[in-house]
Amino acid sequence: MSSELGAIHLTAGCSAPEKVNEKWFQKRWCEQQDGQVEIRLIDNTRCDCLTNEHAIEVDFSHKWAEAIGQSLHYAKMTGMKAGILLIVENTNDNKHLTRLESVIQFHNLPITVWTTKQSELD
Repeated sequence: MSSELGAIHLTAGCSAPEKVNEKWFQKRWCEQQDGQVEIRLIDNTRCDCLTNEHAIEVDFSHKWAEAIGQSLHYAKMTGMKAGILLIVENTNDNKHLTRLESVIQFHNLPITVWTTKQSELD
C-alpha cells in the first residue's frame, strides 16, 4: 500500500504548476515593489497595491478594460499615479495587453503598465 501512495505522490509532484489567483500575484509582486497590499480607501474600495508613487490595480489580462477604470479611481482617491499590473501568462494574453496599451495611448491616459506571470514570481 505504501508503494501505491508513493507513486501517487510522485505523479502529483510532476504535474504542471498550480494555477494561482489574483491575490497571489498582488501579494508577491507588491511586496517586491515595497508596496502595501489591499489598502482600504476612504470610499471602502481596496487598492490592490499602493507604492510610494503608484496606486495599482492587479488583474488577469482578459480584465484589461476594467483595470483602466479601477486604476484611475485608485489614483484619484490616493493622489498617486495610476498603475496596472497585467497578468500575462501566455501568448494569447498578448492581445489584451495590446488593447490596453492602445487605449491608454489613444486617450493619453496617465497610467503606467507592468506585466508579470507566475513563473516570474515563484
